[in-house]
Amino acid sequence: MLSRLAKQVHTSFPDFTGVKVIAISVAIVTGSMLGLRQLGGFEGMDLSLHDRLVRIRDRPNSDPRLVIITITEEDLRSLQKWPIPDGTLAKVLARLQSFQPRAIGLDLYRDFPIEPGHAELVEQLKQPNLITIRSIDILAGTPPPSASPPEQHGFNDIAIDPDSVARRNLLFAESKDSGNLYSFSLRLALLYLANLGIVPEASQESPGYMQLGDTIFYRLSPTSGGYRKLDAAGYQIFLEYRTAQNLAREITLTDVLSGEISPDWIKDKIVLIGSSATSLQDRLLTPYSPTLPGDGKTPGVVVHGQMVSQILDAATGVRPLVWFWPEWAEILWLFGWSLCGGLIGWQFRHPLFLSIGVAMGLGGLAGSCFALVTLSGWIPWAAPALGFTISVAVVVTYQSYEDHRRQQIVMKLLGQNTSPEIAEALWRGRDNLLKAGKLPGVKLTATLLFLDIKGFSTVSEKMPPEDLLDWLNEILAAITQEVLSREGIVNKFTGDGVMAVFGVPMSRLLKAEVELDAQHSVECALAISDRLVDINQMCRDRNLPTIQMRIGIFTGPVIVGSLGGKDRLEYGVLGDTVNTAARLEACKKERQITDCRILIAKETLVHLQDRYEVESWGPIALKGKQQLIDVYRVIGLRSSSENI
Repeated sequence: MLSRLAKQVHTSFPDFTGVKVIAISVAIVTGSMLGLRQLGGFEGMDLSLHDRLVRIRDRPNSDPRLVIITITEEDLRSLQKWPIPDGTLAKVLARLQSFQPRAIGLDLYRDFPIEPGHAELVEQLKQPNLITIRSIDILAGTPPPSASPPEQHGFNDIAIDPDSVARRNLLFAESKDSGNLYSFSLRLALLYLANLGIVPEASQESPGYMQLGDTIFYRLSPTSGGYRKLDAAGYQIFLEYRTAQNLAREITLTDVLSGEISPDWIKDKIVLIGSSATSLQDRLLTPYSPTLPGDGKTPGVVVHGQMVSQILDAATGVRPLVWFWPEWAEILWLFGWSLCGGLIGWQFRHPLFLSIGVAMGLGGLAGSCFALVTLSGWIPWAAPALGFTISVAVVVTYQSYEDHRRQQIVMKLLGQNTSPEIAEALWRGRDNLLKAGKLPGVKLTATLLFLDIKGFSTVSEKMPPEDLLDWLNEILAAITQEVLSREGIVNKFTGDGVMAVFGVPMSRLLKAEVELDAQHSVECALAISDRLVDINQMCRDRNLPTIQMRIGIFTGPVIVGSLGGKDRLEYGVLGDTVNTAARLEACKKERQITDCRILIAKETLVHLQDRYEVESWGPIALKGKQQLIDVYRVIGLRSSSENI
């Protein structure tokens, strides 16, 4: 029977080791995640998570090198005119210039005169530290002020991601009418850095990239960080915001016009002038928008200030630029987390431990990503997280499926022919069974019960074979029921006999457990004796001879495990204890005092705690045994008063 099990299991399941299962699962999951990632399936999730980590890491410190002049709703009501007349704007610029700023950035389009005061504004636009704005494509956008020199123009176009968030700083762009263009923020930063002796130059270490100071400005590629479908045209870097709010001192236009500012606020600073009024709609979503009041948007002039601040910090070594791993490193990162998920799924079977393992894994991944964000790094998170989770699920599902199928085979092939306990023992030892086709022997203490039907030959002479089989099965079924109900197992049927074992397949470590097995065996024997009354009544009703039974019980050490070779195996119980129990059953057959004779040895009696009334037969030489055995006949359960 066990040989059939081993053969069927080996032909039903591939001989996968844990390594093979994990390797195949991880390879499939990693490949699937890479394919989905290349299609941009994780870009939105990676961008969103990076924003969250940035908000957690937020460093609320303003930039003292910047001052922002904002045009608010109150300013518009005070001026009662938009756009601002050239004369008013010229007055603002002249006052700021008197305080000796290092650079002024005018984030307002002035492509045509707005009288009065245009001549005054032209004079201000010629100042060498004033940067004006234009669109990259002036045919579809806005040209720069004609009075401003070309080297003082900067485009103010901002790269926007598909989710409408500004996360990139476009430093250089290509224009059909003007060739290479500098951005508004880069022009302002270079003016400031020139006084520090820092000028842009081609990197010797990485040809094709710009270098400011010791920092190489690596441009974004279509697959940088979490991006996979990025339009990387021009020269772009990832925009790392200095802070969510309060980037720099903000002064309203009215305060400048009224003179309510200190010269120290402006001297040697970069001054940006732009609108913050909601009605002018020059406002953008940023990674911090979910935490900001109102519409969550940031004025465009402030976003340009963030860009200027980032360039200055990078060039002076204060704050590094955001860096990314190469493609091969990101693939290894994804593979590593998928492998980690597969290992956790294989190692932990208990739902609690599995849940803890998954939580710790995902927590470790999120913690690693956050740690790198604090170091200005950006690595993918969504694909590794999903790969980790799916690998866990695939391996756990595989194991559950295989376990279920194997258990079905074990229980089907064994549960029908032996007790559920043996089937369960074989299932617990399935690894040895499936690999070697057998279970190793285990030594333990058990109680053996042998039963034989006296008079079976006489009955068989009076019944057709098919009726005899049905009759015998009814009797054996009743016996089996009594055995199983007392935690025993029916190890085998010997024609008209039964061999039952109490105390296997689990080893009994405590004396109380051995005693309970012995008591269960005697209880079972007495219950069978009671059932024999009904069995004989059934025989009389069918005009059949009545039968008698002999039962022998012995407690002692046995070896349990697989018996046989590759062509036939069975769950065996071996040892002198087995032989002694069998000899007790066959001992002095002529002394059949009752219809069901129950004999035990002293080795069993010592475990019964005087619960049963017995009759001593004295020392008897059992067949094949050199030493005498003290034999007792069990009469029945002692009365309550006797037990007391």
